[in-house]
Amino acid sequence: MKAIEVTGNIDENGQLFLDQPIENLPPGKVRVILLFPEVTAEIEPDPDDTPVEEIKASLRRALQQAKSGKTRPISEMWERIDVE
Repeated sequence: MKAIEVTGNIDENGQLFLDQPIENLPPGKVRVILLFPEVTAEIEPDPDDTPVEEIKASLRRALQQAKSGKTRPISEMWERIDVE
């Protein structure tokens, strides 16, 4: 069996709707495994989930720094790393 990861939503009737179509696969029966957050009194944010806008802003800053030559050689970065 081959696995493909997609995202989607389940409506009030329990119907699954994918965010995008699955292409290049022949029609046929599939097996579906759903991963969803556990319902708790308080949903804790995942520390690895950086907001998309924050990531975009960081990438824009990095691109501007690279374009303006405000970069450091990797050799300098290694000098500041403590190796035991």
